[in-house]
Amino acid sequence: MSSNDVIVSLDIGTSKVRAIIGELNNGTIHIIGVGSADSEGIRKGAIVDIDQTVQSIRSAIDHAGRMVGIQISDVYVGIMGNHISLLSSHGVVAVSNEDREIGNEDIDRVLQAAKVIALPPEREIIGIVPKQYLVDGLEGIQDPRGMIGVRLEVEATIITGAKTGIHNLLRCVERAGLNVSGLILMSLAAGQLALSKDEKTVGTALVDIGAGATTIAIFDQGNLIATTTLPIGGEYVTNDISIGLRTQMDIAEKVKLKFGCALVDDATADQVFKINRIGSNSEKEYNQIELASIIEPRVQEIFQLIRQEVIRLGFAELPGGYVLTGGTVSMPGMLTIAQAELANSVRIAVPDYIGVRDPAFAGGVGIIHYVSKHIKNRPAGFTKKPAVKKSASDSGQPGLFERLKNWLKEFI
Repeated sequence: MSSNDVIVSLDIGTSKVRAIIGELNNGTIHIIGVGSADSEGIRKGAIVDIDQTVQSIRSAIDHAGRMVGIQISDVYVGIMGNHISLLSSHGVVAVSNEDREIGNEDIDRVLQAAKVIALPPEREIIGIVPKQYLVDGLEGIQDPRGMIGVRLEVEATIITGAKTGIHNLLRCVERAGLNVSGLILMSLAAGQLALSKDEKTVGTALVDIGAGATTIAIFDQGNLIATTTLPIGGEYVTNDISIGLRTQMDIAEKVKLKFGCALVDDATADQVFKINRIGSNSEKEYNQIELASIIEPRVQEIFQLIRQEVIRLGFAELPGGYVLTGGTVSMPGMLTIAQAELANSVRIAVPDYIGVRDPAFAGGVGIIHYVSKHIKNRPAGFTKKPAVKKSASDSGQPGLFERLKNWLKEFI
């Protein structure tokens, strides 16, 4: 396996940290390794304990690396949160080649020109996404490489975030012994995987319902045009179960995952379970209908808040409807409630790869899709770096001998 063909994504969520290894072979992506670990140190999508977060990252990376027998060194990290904002920008440069043929250098320069914007001192640019290029005034160009022109322009979306959130995320990953090849906006990455070209064009809301937060991203005319984060998610359902059944949060989470149903009409009295209640040594028996009667109102509220937020953003009408991702939407009955509360067409996006056929992996697999596309087209801000390195045991030679051999090669 060539290290240049491997892309590793890292999705640091409120409940889980997921590392996914993708192999790019002749333009086709294969998921060859998946690692996950319980997320410690994250609350509502924000890092609150660096040491615990570092340990969770190491566990997920080690798990994924052992599946494939490689040592991971470089990762692309997903970023999200309510501190993310989008800004429109415009850049213009003169084509530098004597023959006026537009090349990679011209595209790099025009994207850098678009990045020259005034920002508050507490904010930082995460990335830039070109919406369209213009060559000598001709609009609607997606890739101007090889075209002839004098003046190159770009209309782009600048993704910015709070320096505190960005630097804390980078510090956690670097303290876990990893190099950050790039920061990728999770909404953009998930959209690469979950949405079709037509859905992005007509207007669609991509909704990622995680444990601690729900991220809404609006795509229209082929581009991400708005994003926002609501501080609600699956943890609120777990909290309701904990209160309703008077049990501990960890027990409530296990009950939700095993017996949870978002729709009372779909629940059955035959599904029964026993749990220890707080303040009592004895177990109490419940059935799935009783559990669903706790879950359903909260799930309805979550989708009501999502619809209100989409309307607030100015998108009361969405021809493409809603596409759902995130671990919380896996619960039975979620789709039915979503269709009723959102009053639109709704579907759940699931990655079509063995080992990651779960909406919770849409963001992580989406990062691999997004990076593979941008590596191929190589715009500014994305560089191809090795994602893995062989350990001494993999190479069949002692580590010291390997280093001496490499040093001699360089010296000669």
